[in-house]
Amino acid sequence: MKIALIGYGKMGHMIEQIALQRGHEIVSIIDIDNPRDFDSPAFASADVAIEFTAPHTAYDNFLRAWKAGVKVVSGSTGWLKEHGDDVRKACGEGGNTLFWASNYSIGVAIFSAVNKYLAKLMNDFPQYDVEETEVHHVHKLDHPSGTGITLAEQIVDCLDRKTGWQTGTLTQPDGTVVPAESTDVAKLTINSVREGEVPGIHSITWDSEADQITITHSAHSRQGFALGAVLAAEYTAQHSGLLTIDDMFKF
Repeated sequence: MKIALIGYGKMGHMIEQIALQRGHEIVSIIDIDNPRDFDSPAFASADVAIEFTAPHTAYDNFLRAWKAGVKVVSGSTGWLKEHGDDVRKACGEGGNTLFWASNYSIGVAIFSAVNKYLAKLMNDFPQYDVEETEVHHVHKLDHPSGTGITLAEQIVDCLDRKTGWQTGTLTQPDGTVVPAESTDVAKLTINSVREGEVPGIHSITWDSEADQITITHSAHSRQGFALGAVLAAEYTAQHSGLLTIDDMFKF
């Protein structure tokens, strides 16, 4: 399979390494210094482009890739609120293809399945309230994390007593704590922490007067995310439309 890379930071380098190990060819690498290469024959020859950039550039990258007739796998977060409807329309009426996930870790896919099942169980146990905490490295621009939002939305979909999610506290790299924006008890709170070089930790806590239940996924490195992105590219090459982890893994 021919792969183009959009974004050549730490994740881009790791994706390149794993893609080559799996027998794929990297035909184009686009970073901030060569955006003109979106219009190159090399980029257009790709079966799939894997895009890991920033919230403010992701949507434009999708548009430029689709213009070249290239399917996209993206792990960029922070763009969905502003451009989600446009992307859904582009992949429906427009006939384009995007595989998007807030997290490509196979472990997170399994964790998500457990998260949804536990939330369904908790409908019968109203004494438990639920809260989430996500921890990431200091370079991550958005908060809560895309994965944190996805996990929260899964719980809201399965738990009758929560109507949505809200931003909780933000612990900044220097230890300063920014207070929560709101405290609606009907909404699930997502607290965020930014420290060191943490690849990603997500914890869901169910608390009652009697006890506490916590499930946690902790990434050891970015390698799991990179492998998952390449697996998604392999899947996307054979499928079309707006695709997600739930399409690839049938838990």
